[in-house]
Amino acid sequence: MPESLQTFMNIFDNVSVRKIVIPKIQRDYAQGRNTAEICRVRERFLDALYKAVTTDTKIKLDFIYGDLSDGILTPLDGQQRLTTLFLLHWYAARKSHVSFAETEFLKNFSYDTRPDSREFCKFLVDAEVNFNDETLSAEIENHANFPLSWKKDPTVNSMLVMLDAINEKFHDAENLWDKLKDGVISFYFLSIEDLGLTDELYVTMNSRGKPLTDFEHFKAEFKRKLDEIDGELSDRIILKIDTDWTDLLWTYRDENNLVDDGFLAYFGFLCDVILYKKDDTPYGKKRDDPFILLEEFFGGDVRANVDFMEKSFDCWCELAKLEKIPEFFADRVSAGSRNKKDVNRHAAGKIITYFDDADFFGDCVKSFNKNFGLGKVVMLYAFQTYLLNREKISDADFRRRIRIVNNLVTNSGDAELSNSTARNNGNRIPAMLEQVDNIIIDGKILQRNELAAENNYNFNEIQLTEERDKLSWTKQNPDKAESLFELEDHYLLYGRIGVIGLEHPEYFSRFISLFDCDYDKISCALLACGDYWQVDNNGWRYQLGSTRPKSWQNLFHKSALIERFEETQIALEILLDSAKTFTDDYLQRIIDDYLAGCQKNSSFEWTYYFIKYAEFRPSRYGKYRWENFSDAPYYFAAMWTENKMSTNSYQPFLKAVDAHDNISRDELGMRLDFGDVYVTCENDAYVVKNSATDVEKNRLTINQRNGVDSEDRIKKFKSFAEGYLY
Repeated sequence: MPESLQTFMNIFDNVSVRKIVIPKIQRDYAQGRNTAEICRVRERFLDALYKAVTTDTKIKLDFIYGDLSDGILTPLDGQQRLTTLFLLHWYAARKSHVSFAETEFLKNFSYDTRPDSREFCKFLVDAEVNFNDETLSAEIENHANFPLSWKKDPTVNSMLVMLDAINEKFHDAENLWDKLKDGVISFYFLSIEDLGLTDELYVTMNSRGKPLTDFEHFKAEFKRKLDEIDGELSDRIILKIDTDWTDLLWTYRDENNLVDDGFLAYFGFLCDVILYKKDDTPYGKKRDDPFILLEEFFGGDVRANVDFMEKSFDCWCELAKLEKIPEFFADRVSAGSRNKKDVNRHAAGKIITYFDDADFFGDCVKSFNKNFGLGKVVMLYAFQTYLLNREKISDADFRRRIRIVNNLVTNSGDAELSNSTARNNGNRIPAMLEQVDNIIIDGKILQRNELAAENNYNFNEIQLTEERDKLSWTKQNPDKAESLFELEDHYLLYGRIGVIGLEHPEYFSRFISLFDCDYDKISCALLACGDYWQVDNNGWRYQLGSTRPKSWQNLFHKSALIERFEETQIALEILLDSAKTFTDDYLQRIIDDYLAGCQKNSSFEWTYYFIKYAEFRPSRYGKYRWENFSDAPYYFAAMWTENKMSTNSYQPFLKAVDAHDNISRDELGMRLDFGDVYVTCENDAYVVKNSATDVEKNRLTINQRNGVDSEDRIKKFKSFAEGYLY
């Protein structure tokens, strides 16, 4: 008997089948289990069936085949589907009040795995339900002929779960029974005799006890959908999945020597790119279910999508014939650090990435659904764009262009690397990918109004402007390009060199030399050269350098939310202009000369105290709070965290004179407690107050000229405190 298209109703009429019996050797019915994986399988299967009966779009399920002997069909493959169809037909019959005579064929389906399973099937066929209980399973279990012992049978339990799921999914489906009678759901049936198989194979396959993996189900569904479009195309793609593309992914196989998850991960990446190319976004969509991706993939321009998928896999296969993919990336990408100054190593023709894996393809294959952020998506897309256009892009041009993309990605934060339409300026990734196309293929960085994306906001605007300037500059100064790239790779800059600029290329190496020195000395020497500090546009949070790299990174990366970036540039230029190379001793001489000048002139601005006394420079983030900088420059606090005051914050003028750890944490470090009295520091005085009444008891006024201390207030207070407080 050749393959035949059947329905659950007519298989008993059209084929020599009297009964369908699930044998003892088969595993229990599994589609009703409540594991996460089974729930996803159940939901997908019911969604497909529901779509068929509600949209009149007929569905053909996978082959069902087994042993047909004396009119009894023993399924070899298809037990789960047959059982679900049995339950769906029973549900439709009871929901539509179909006569028992018309549903007599349901009695021809049975389980022999356990007696309780067999008896439950008999009971269910004859059971009447009114759909009055909260759940269908509860009504069935409350039936007088339902013994409690059946609840211990895993197949019965699974059937009850499935019936609840069917009821939830199909409760509003109209004419369900008639749709099933019309054959909206069908499957191909073959007997093992027609397949040329033996009973021994049947026993062997069922003894495995392993259900098909998600990938195997995915591939079968993928082939079925391709077959409906183009059989020749389907054969070619499936052959590549089983051969070339499996060989490609073998390098990244998992601990079980499988490439299944790797294939699905890269397929997920391609589906996301397809969405972005349509000015859409995967944001808010379910991305951990390959079958949902499959519906999405076949829901648009299918041939274009398949062509993109095929080329996207093949380009890596072609690369793998020339060199190993990890080695391809290793020759072009180095791992860097924003925290450790000795990690970044500039190498000609290579970029430095701050992601955790320099092999973007391998990283995607291993972790796309887990830890593959939007920055990695853009970087992988850039490398793939090069491979897809390799015949017209030289290796040298690509190495220059991928540096641009890397700088843009590295210096675009969460505000820019966003695919949410609800975020400020919306989903930026489509325009980013379009920008990448132009950079990698043509070597051009387009203006926003030149982009075709519906939303043309893309990378960080400051970085885009800088990259255009650097691209033009390197074309005019090819002999100096490598020194620029070395500067870019410095871990404090990571691609943004605006604080140094392009007018003085001799500063490139000087900057690197300077920041090989002690950061605390750099902070002091730089302040001696000029007021390099910056302030948030909130008006009270100030940034200076510290021993932590984050403070310098904040200073060197211009932001629309920060003021006085130009003052930092000026101070840095003065310092860089003062020497060709820098040492700690050289910086110390600058510091000593500045302090000596202040002492000679009896002029002690707040910067003097900052440079002279270590208490003003905690090894933190370089953040300070000024209430009123212009009118009260001596009244401020050294912050312990980046964004707000905390119990570890303190007033530096108090900390510097605190000989016995009297800083009050309760007051956020803004006073010294001495039991009955406490001390605060105002802009022009130290003030002693009664702890109980806050009444002023004493005031140590600091002499000033034009609002600037004319005496060292730290020394003055220490002399005062020796006789008064200690």
